[in-house]
Amino acid sequence: MVDNFSGPALSSAPGARPHPAIVMADEVADSAADQLQQEMGAEIRRVAGADRAGVLRALMEADPVALLVRSATAVDAELLRAAPQLRVVGRAGVGVDNINIPACTARGVAVVNTPLANSHSAAEHTIGLLLAVARNLAVADSSLRAGQWRRSELTGVEIYSKTVGIIGFGTIGRLVARRLQAFDARVIANDPYIDPDSAARAGVELVSKEELMRSADVVALHVPKTPETTGMVDARLIALAKPGQILINAARGGLIDDAALANSIRSSDGPHRGAGIDVWDNEPDVHSPLLELPQVVATPHLGAATFEAQERVGREVAGYIAAVLRGERVPTAVNAADLYR
Repeated sequence: MVDNFSGPALSSAPGARPHPAIVMADEVADSAADQLQQEMGAEIRRVAGADRAGVLRALMEADPVALLVRSATAVDAELLRAAPQLRVVGRAGVGVDNINIPACTARGVAVVNTPLANSHSAAEHTIGLLLAVARNLAVADSSLRAGQWRRSELTGVEIYSKTVGIIGFGTIGRLVARRLQAFDARVIANDPYIDPDSAARAGVELVSKEELMRSADVVALHVPKTPETTGMVDARLIALAKPGQILINAARGGLIDDAALANSIRSSDGPHRGAGIDVWDNEPDVHSPLLELPQVVATPHLGAATFEAQERVGREVAGYIAAVLRGERVPTAVNAADLYR
């Protein structure tokens, strides 16, 4: 959503070039580059976000008006200084914990993201992880390929009639709830920012995190990574879990104490049956203690990794970037409240 903004359009900015330079510092769908080239005549420069020196070099050489990233590129004061003409940072995805929002705002740089474009894919991945853990699918697949027939020891559990707790009842949390209700599961949720009547209309009861952990057979996390949520599923909360609980995190890395959860799964008297983890504290992360456990189904941040979601993300973030460069206000910008006041 965009409307008129009193800020200057790109064409009227001092020193503006007829073909604005845009740096894509992470792997983004070609649809984003195509759209920006068609709408703005943009010159696109691609560079791997994991190569920080390469990103800095590209910013200094291209002096871009827009920077497009996913989660691999840390957009901090150093990167901002390397691009004095920068007008907008586009995050092709939801989480913006890799972007220094105050530093961008201080420079007058809009930060736009795509919180809805990959919601369906993230919700579906959550369900996929849950089913894989509940039915031991990863172990069953690998053992069968190794010539082992372990049918009797790989008995799983149903989702039918179970209680599922969702921490974070925003867009993705609600989509997950709807899908789980189709399994005839009871859904409860924890979210201090959601009105109880709104949750009730979705057929969901709001409870405290402690009550949710004690009551839920399955817990799914769908919160952003903030100072408030970092490490929120700590050893204390893990110890409260209902015996046999499955924990799913397809939200952001760093929400869970990996070591405490691994101990809970590994221990004979620990409450957790297993976990499905898609996101990690320091990505790429191949050293988490959770990766040592066969009861954990682990994926490398694939929640939004579908062709459909990436196309939507690319088109949406390109549209927001083009709007900012045309001098339009983007009310959904992450820093809109400070940037446009």
